[in-house]
Amino acid sequence: MKVRRICVLGSTGSIGKNTLDVIARNPERFEVVALTASQNTELLARQCARFNARLAVVADASRVPALRQQLQEAGSRAEVLAGKEGLVTVAGLPEVDTVMAAIVGAAGLAPTFRAAETGKRILLANKESLVMAGQVFVAEAKRNGALVLPVDSEHNAIFQSLPPEFSDGLDAIGVEKVILTASGGPFLDTPAEALPAVTPEQACAHPNWDMGRKISVDSATLMNKGLEVIEARWLFNARPDQIEVLVHPQSIVHSMVAYRDGSVIAQLGTPDMRTPIANVLAWPDRIEAGVRHLDLAQINDLSFYQPDFVRFPCLSLAFSAMRQGGGAPAVLNAANEVAVELFLERRIGFDRIAGVVEETLTHASSAQPGSLEEVMEQDRLARSRAYEYAAKIS
Repeated sequence: MKVRRICVLGSTGSIGKNTLDVIARNPERFEVVALTASQNTELLARQCARFNARLAVVADASRVPALRQQLQEAGSRAEVLAGKEGLVTVAGLPEVDTVMAAIVGAAGLAPTFRAAETGKRILLANKESLVMAGQVFVAEAKRNGALVLPVDSEHNAIFQSLPPEFSDGLDAIGVEKVILTASGGPFLDTPAEALPAVTPEQACAHPNWDMGRKISVDSATLMNKGLEVIEARWLFNARPDQIEVLVHPQSIVHSMVAYRDGSVIAQLGTPDMRTPIANVLAWPDRIEAGVRHLDLAQINDLSFYQPDFVRFPCLSLAFSAMRQGGGAPAVLNAANEVAVELFLERRIGFDRIAGVVEETLTHASSAQPGSLEEVMEQDRLARSRAYEYAAKIS
């Protein structure tokens, strides 16, 4: 059994903490080399001490003195790095063979791209890497022999429901479509007229999943599902017409694959991110994840609905951006990150998020970015336009 040497990008977030929980249950299989955080140095220091990490990275360089002090107090001798450069460095370390890419948002693109450049096994929870830079990222991973395994519960479910030979396209393996399920978020049944008054606290109260604030808001608008649609296009070499979304409030069926012969294969489980994390950490093996097994005898209702694209315009915008291609997905992501940030700061209403994204998308370039630098320039321009438009409507 090979011991995997791991770097966890975003170890203090929800995915990062669950990753370390699974690793702790299987210590003979994994060696933690590096851990990173944005600002939570106190937790990062405890994690470094607990898992004997050799390197600790804090994205906010102003937190370096605090991190060094906290590492010392925790009994860790981890070397400290900082900023984007530190994140990129640990993602490409020769002694690391596996990178858990769990940084939320565009901030995770550069280090995840570095993991692709250096041929790592990439456990991809940072969907923005494929939303923003899909074609560029996939080409870089293929060129350097990097293996990309999906962590998102929906994509991991599809991954588990497909044969290994899907890289040549879904048609070649008899797949008609992949079906991503969506819980519908906390406002699935909320009257439309009540949505303008939604607060950040309400938007972050997801009924089934424990997620960070940004992803929780994306789930409430269904933008999270829209980003997953674009991610699925690149993960599974799928055409836009081969990707479908169904609302499934119970979050038991995590996604499905429909085959040409009429078969539909689904992956089911309790809503716990440790299941897909364990799957990619040990793939192709299966390991203990600490997850409660699904009791099918206790389930008396599995329901599925077509999504309401009028009620959830962000999902419609994501499908449009995927079909448009070029710079549209990167612009969609950038504008959404700005809009969600402003909503969480109570500077715009919940119902204005989609408007900011839609307006910013009107400026999207049809040109396909050819490099990471071009992707980041599209991101920069889109953020500027999104802030400018939001200022007009706030």
